[in-house]
Amino acid sequence: ILGVPTVADRVAQTVAKQLIEPTLDAIFLADSYGYRPGKSALDAVGVTRKRCWKYDWVLEFDIKGLFDNIDHELLLRAVRKHAKCEWALLYIERWLTAPIAQEDGAVVERSCGTPQGGVVSPILANLFMHYTFDLWMARTFPELRWCRYADDGLIHCQSEVEAQSVCEALRIRLAECRLELHPTKTRIVYCKDDRRQGKSETVMFDFLGYCFRPRSVRGPYSQKIFCGFTPAVSKSVLNAMRATIRDLNFRRRPNLTLDDIARELNPIVRGWIAYYGQYMRSALYPMARYINQTIAIWLKRKYKRFRHRLGRARIFLEKIARENRRLFAHWQLGIGDKLA
Repeated sequence: ILGVPTVADRVAQTVAKQLIEPTLDAIFLADSYGYRPGKSALDAVGVTRKRCWKYDWVLEFDIKGLFDNIDHELLLRAVRKHAKCEWALLYIERWLTAPIAQEDGAVVERSCGTPQGGVVSPILANLFMHYTFDLWMARTFPELRWCRYADDGLIHCQSEVEAQSVCEALRIRLAECRLELHPTKTRIVYCKDDRRQGKSETVMFDFLGYCFRPRSVRGPYSQKIFCGFTPAVSKSVLNAMRATIRDLNFRRRPNLTLDDIARELNPIVRGWIAYYGQYMRSALYPMARYINQTIAIWLKRKYKRFRHRLGRARIFLEKIARENRRLFAHWQLGIGDKLA
């Protein structure tokens, strides 16, 4: 549930965040990537990609309802340790305990959690996880590499037995801090590739919109095809992309021009390509083909000469793409002239 603050509270939370962030960010560990200046989700994906080549097993974990279940007493103890400004401490405590006004007018008191949607909530959640997980991992399993982005995390292990042991220890640790692992989003994954001969039923996991699994890849020097454990945009994200394009409803807007569609669509698609095109860009081709299919149907409905001839609309669209490749952002993915 999103707890959207008022404008005045949003301004005040921004001021408080700017005040405490330099102090808190300085204590956070390097493998904590979520909501931190100078770090991004792509950084986390990149380091995970390299570590999956070195370690055979991954414990993928997700904390159930992190933002809704953070213990106020434990969190405020950590905040008081590092944030010395009295007014900031006062307001943070007030924001944490402020009741939520629901749509029906009912007011719900809160005894735990930091509202998602609040400006200061991500850094508070990071501070809580710094003590709950990050420092605990560094102290308990110093030999293992891990990566965390907010409530999603990965721990790289050398064996399945080790991963199972770490998972049980993590479950106990989170319970001590009044949190719990998500029952369906926590699993142990084998990083299967050509070099590894082990077996497991689970050889894929999703992390930050990327799906890590065995794929056919081409070597950087020999150009030889081999099986590698690499990331690419996940199926759930591709489905979400299609849903976003459907919601734009271009097919039923024949009053538009191609330029109108490009102006509305390109900023969205450029963002997708910038993030999901960093690894295995070819995995975005289904998204590009779906957009072309949508535009071809729009052409069929806009112009009478294409009314019952979708194939001709596709050929016409391919001709436009050859002549003006820069019109649509997805045409620059390099999928050739056959766009349908």
